[in-house]
Amino acid sequence: MAIVDAGGIRLHVQRTGPTPGHGPHPTVVLVHGLLTDSLASYYFTVAPGLAAAGLDVVMYDLRGHGRSERPPHGYTLDHNIDDLAALLDRLDVTGPVHLVGNSYGGTIAFGYAARHPDRVAGLTLIESEPATAAWAAKLGRILRRVVTELAHNEADALAWVTAHHGRNTARLAKGAARLVRETTLGRDIPASRVLTEAQIGAVRCPVLGLYGGDSDMVDLVPAHRRLLPDFRAVVLPGHEHSVLVEAPGTVGGHILDLVHAGAGVR
Repeated sequence: MAIVDAGGIRLHVQRTGPTPGHGPHPTVVLVHGLLTDSLASYYFTVAPGLAAAGLDVVMYDLRGHGRSERPPHGYTLDHNIDDLAALLDRLDVTGPVHLVGNSYGGTIAFGYAARHPDRVAGLTLIESEPATAAWAAKLGRILRRVVTELAHNEADALAWVTAHHGRNTARLAKGAARLVRETTLGRDIPASRVLTEAQIGAVRCPVLGLYGGDSDMVDLVPAHRRLLPDFRAVVLPGHEHSVLVEAPGTVGGHILDLVHAGAGVR
C-alpha cells in the first residue's frame, strides 16, 4: 500500500503479485467506478485470483475516492485519464498493460487506450462504455439525481438507503453525498470531452465487454461490435450492474483468458 504523487494529485495505490525480479509478468491495472466505489471492489473480488495466477496487479483509488486526495475541483474524464498516465509513469510501468475498468472506470480505461494505444495490450470493460455524447448526457442525469436526492436531501435519502440496502451501503452513499457536495465532480464529468466514432474505432487492441444480462448496458453491444475491430461480449444472465461483486469468479476468469490470449498462453 502506498500514496503516490501522480503529477500533483496524491493517489492511494495497492500493488500485488509476483515477487519483483522473477521475470516479466503481464501487468493488469484495475480502475474502479464512481462515487460509492474504490479499489476495495477489486481487492475483495478479482485481484487475489489475478495475483495468484502470476499477474502484476495494480489497483488505485480515483481522485476524490477512497484514500486518495480530494481536491475541490478537477474531475473531468481527462483529469482521470491524466492521473492514470502519470501513475503508471511514477510506478515505472513501461510495457503495454491490460486495463480493467468497472463502470466509470471502464470509460477512463478506454479513454487512456484511445490516447495511448501503444501502451495498452487489452481492455476489459465491466458494465462500461466509451465516452460519447450519449454517455455524457446519461452521467449528467445520474449526477443531477445524486445532487438532488443525496446532497440536498441527505437525511431522508440515507434513511431510505439504510432501510432498503443496509448500513454499509448507506455509509457509502453518505461518502458519495459528501463528494458531490464538496467538489465540482457533478458538473465536471458531464462536461468532459467525448470521443468521436472514428476515435473509438481507432482502438485496435482486444476489447472484452462483460455485462449483466438484466442490465441496460447490454443494449450497447451491437454498437461496440460495429465500431471496435476486436471486440467480444460476454453476458452474464441474472445479473445487473454489479456483476463484478456478484460474480467475481466468472469475471476474473474472463479477464485471465484475455490476458493469457494476448500472452500466447494456452
